[in-house]
Amino acid sequence: GQKSVGAPPSRRNVGKSMTMEDFGFLKGTVWSFDDTWTGAGAECISEVGLEKTLNKDGLRYKMNKTSEEAAKCEPLFGLPGFTVNLPLIGETYLGPPRVDSVWEALGFTATSNNEARQNEKIKAIEKARMAKDGVRGGEGASIRSKWLEKYGYPRLVGSGGIFYADQLSSDKEPMGGFNMGKSGTIWPVPESVAKGQYGGSKGWGMKKTGPAVDGLPKVDM
Repeated sequence: GQKSVGAPPSRRNVGKSMTMEDFGFLKGTVWSFDDTWTGAGAECISEVGLEKTLNKDGLRYKMNKTSEEAAKCEPLFGLPGFTVNLPLIGETYLGPPRVDSVWEALGFTATSNNEARQNEKIKAIEKARMAKDGVRGGEGASIRSKWLEKYGYPRLVGSGGIFYADQLSSDKEPMGGFNMGKSGTIWPVPESVAKGQYGGSKGWGMKKTGPAVDGLPKVDM
């Protein structure tokens, strides 16, 4: 007779599932992933968390209206919508978007440049102009006059003076790009933007009448 002997079934015991990309080896150090899941920066681990965090400051995520802005709009075409509580996902709105027009729903007129974002750009412009620190902890705005006298130009990059405030048609006031007092137009722009160009507050006129990004006083030659 014949006797067959089968191999015993293999068993795999998993004691603990991996929960962190660094396997916990770097836990408690500055190189760990601790704050990825809890603490500062944890909201960036998911799109929903990031959107909610931006919305708290009135900022839009991916050109979508904030929850507060959307609440002021009726559902598109007056179609009904409802909120359901889905497993794992939680409270979810199902229905047409709350936007100003079908063009915004399709993305043609959607923008992230709401008033809150414009205010943030203005703050960033001022922060660059009055920077206290430069690269590698060096001098900030205070070094610009020294460089201007010694080399003929202010040290903007090294003194924290560079921030590009993108100029958009939805801006209520001109943003000025790098705010170095330059002008130019390729496409038609709104009146508020046009007034800021050339001799205006954000064009070459700012070199004489307005505060350019270097923050230095102007001298008539």
